Amino acid sequence: MSKFRQNHTKHNRSGGFLFRAIFITLVLMVILIFGFTQLMKEPGNLHKNATSSRVNKDQQDNSPNSNSQSDDKSPYVPQKNDKFFIDINDRHFLPKDKKSQTIHHTYYSLGYNEDTEQANWVSYVLTKASLKVKNVKRERYFKADYSVKTRSAFFRDYKNSGYTKGHMAPAGDMAFSKQAMKETFFMSNICPQIRPFNNGVWKELEENVRDWAYSKDELYITTGPIYYDNQFDKIGQNRVGVPDAFYKILIDKNNNKYDAIAFVVPHQKSNVPLREYATTIDEVEELTNIDFTYRFFGGKSDENIVEKEYNLGYWPINENRYKQRVNIWNKEN
Repeated sequence: MSKFRQNHTKHNRSGGFLFRAIFITLVLMVILIFGFTQLMKEPGNLHKNATSSRVNKDQQDNSPNSNSQSDDKSPYVPQKNDKFFIDINDRHFLPKDKKSQTIHHTYYSLGYNEDTEQANWVSYVLTKASLKVKNVKRERYFKADYSVKTRSAFFRDYKNSGYTKGHMAPAGDMAFSKQAMKETFFMSNICPQIRPFNNGVWKELEENVRDWAYSKDELYITTGPIYYDNQFDKIGQNRVGVPDAFYKILIDKNNNKYDAIAFVVPHQKSNVPLREYATTIDEVEELTNIDFTYRFFGGKSDENIVEKEYNLGYWPINENRYKQRVNIWNKEN
């Protein structure tokens, strides 16, 4: 009896092992088939050059561009006639730049330069209304921008480069909507920035800009990188250019009266007050060879006056933030 039970037990183990092996094999086959199917459906997984692969291996890079707002679960849902929405056919404030491809996203536009693998300019409108909306959760992942015909830079281009991913349209300016927040994490909206700059003087300028937008109701903003010559450093497989400086242009239109200011900030750690970086739109146009306001003003006389001057008294700088930058932010980096 005991011998029968022993043989019976061995017989059951053998059958169980065979069953488990067949089951595991079927599961693996299903996973492989599903994975292959998804890979074939994934757009943009080939490098723009046939000679080298740009297949994404980073979780941050594998989301294709989508302007769908169906997944926007933030308190604000975009509407065409509201104060936040910018009609693509009426973006009269966009620059004139023959060296870049113009890309429109829901709340900002940009001019992408393939030579530097980043935007020459990023333009958008910042309003008091949008700043009053409760902030959505910050996006976690940077994504390639598949709207760029030649493909944008990738997240991994910055890996181990020593540079942070600096937003041109800041996430803090687009925190009113999940869709707006997601779009600021396209790599086309990113430039290489050293950490003491990104978390120092650039951060201070961005926070002052939000103060000005809140007090003036609405600002037209354009920002981007500056290269003083062609001898700039490059990072990553896609040779992303490292800027020498960054600019930011601000225009306030109030009852057909315009006030404007620009900032050109060297790409370095700084203890210099923001006011020392203030300049005119004309100077930025000369440095970048971009016409920033060719369709913005009603007449050429308005354009000539506004572009040639600025009034620091109209743009009060928060001195407490400057002290915070020098005494805390700069020391943390």
